Order: sequence, then C-alpha cells, then structure tokens
Amino acid sequence: MKPAHLQIFSRILLPAILVIVSFSTFAIAGYPRRIVSLGPINTENVYLLGAGNRLVGNTEYCIRPEAAKKLPKIGSVMQISIEKILSLHPDIVLATALTPPRQIEKLQKLHIRVVHFQQPASFSEICQQFLELGKILGLTEQAEHIIAEAKSEVRTIGRQVAPHKKTTVFLQVGTSPLFGSVEKSFTNDFIHLAGGKNILAGKSSGATSYERIISADPEVIIVAIMGSESGLAGEEMKKWFHIPILQAAEKKRIHIIDPDLVCSPSPMTFVRTLKLIATLLHPEVFPEKRPD
Repeated sequence: MKPAHLQIFSRILLPAILVIVSFSTFAIAGYPRRIVSLGPINTENVYLLGAGNRLVGNTEYCIRPEAAKKLPKIGSVMQISIEKILSLHPDIVLATALTPPRQIEKLQKLHIRVVHFQQPASFSEICQQFLELGKILGLTEQAEHIIAEAKSEVRTIGRQVAPHKKTTVFLQVGTSPLFGSVEKSFTNDFIHLAGGKNILAGKSSGATSYERIISADPEVIIVAIMGSESGLAGEEMKKWFHIPILQAAEKKRIHIIDPDLVCSPSPMTFVRTLKLIATLLHPEVFPEKRPD
C-alpha cells in the first residue's frame, strides 16, 4: 500500500500536472515551431509577436531586432539557398513579394509549407498581414493587441496634425533613376497620416526627374534610399542642397531617414516612422522632438 503522501500526489497533484502539460501541448499543437523568414518584415513581425525563439533562419537583410543578426542566413531577399533552407528543417517558410516564384515552387514541390506575403499597399494591409501571421502562429490575441495599439497611436498623430496646413513632400525611395513614393502605397500613408501632401499623388509610377521635383518645389524632401550606410543617401542629400531655388534647400528641410524603417515596417515600426515623419513635416506640433 502506498504511503499517504504518495496517495495524495497520485490522486491530486499528478492529474493536475498532466492537465497543465496537456494544455501546454494543446496550445502549440498544429502551429509552426521552426520558421524560416525570407524577408525583414516577416522576421521583425515574428519577433514582435514574441515568437522569435521559433525562427531558425533568415536573410542577410534581416537585421532587426539585434537577435535576428545571429540566426543562420539562407541568402539574400532575392537569392535564397534551397539547400540551406532544407538543412534547417523548417515546418514553414515565410516568403515575400521579392522571393522569386521559382524558388517558392521548388520549396512547395519539396513539401515545405510556404506562406507568401505580398507587398502591403497601405498601413491597413500591414496590419492585415500581421494579423494573418498571428493566426498562423497561434498568436491571434497578441497580434490583435499590437494592431489595436498601433492604430490608436496613428489616430493620435492624426488628431495632432489635423488642424495644420498640409506640408508638401517628396519622399525619395530610389535613385538612378530618381524614384519617389506613389499614392497607392504604404509609403504614401506615411505622408498622408503625418499631415503631408505627396507631390507625386495621382502618378501611376514613382519614376520621376529632378526637373519635375524642382517644378513642384516641395516644402520638405525626405531621402530614404538603400545604401545609406555607404554614404549614398548623404550624396543624394547634397545634390538637393545644391539646388538653392528649392524651398526645402533654402529652409534646410531636407532629411535622411533609415530606409529599413520606411520600406520594411511592422505595425509598430510604422508608428515610430510615422512619428518621425510627422516631426519633420510639422515641427510646430512636435517642437521638442525636432531632429537636429
């Protein structure tokens, strides 16, 4: 016969432990545990959801947060190694709009689950994709909470800038050829929601020219092009300052911001970038936050 204390354990505590273990197993059952991300947005979103420990690989361009730099690299955003991905034994691969379709097909033929996130066209779509990822990972509640917080902050910024005249803006996202933010894009949402007016609004393409920008004469020019770390953005800013007839040059309202923040936002980095752009467009509203 078992001692009294063992009987208590087997009848009361052991079933309770089994319930806890069973609940924990049930909570993660069916959801991906080994994730390979093929782009910075996907990587950042996984970490934002608190699932960074499930990531087993990402690309060379996945640098946020800091922990993402330490993961095994499967190549670049547009050139991935199928062999490297297979070696990581993922149960899901998160592809982006830049992932070559043939590579996606190869992975699918190898019976690897691929979820393909297209380039979001608006802040709303950024949130929709984030929620979809949350559902895929079994983290719907966390995703909904983060989205609600991000939308609340966006509304707050909107209320702050609403009484003020819209500032005309050229948001440069490419060079050679010169390329700016177009109306139907989430980069245009940065301008619109920050109390600005995009000088390329109504254009079907972001391809433009220095002559067209000079003619539009925006009040603010924001340079957010890849290659900032190599000094390319700085060189581009100098070009604009060498056109003194531009009011943005005359009033020293030409700025560089991190292209990763502009081109690869999660719901929360969208908010941080929006705050920065709102500060550049409306220093009268956010004087204490005005960049040097």
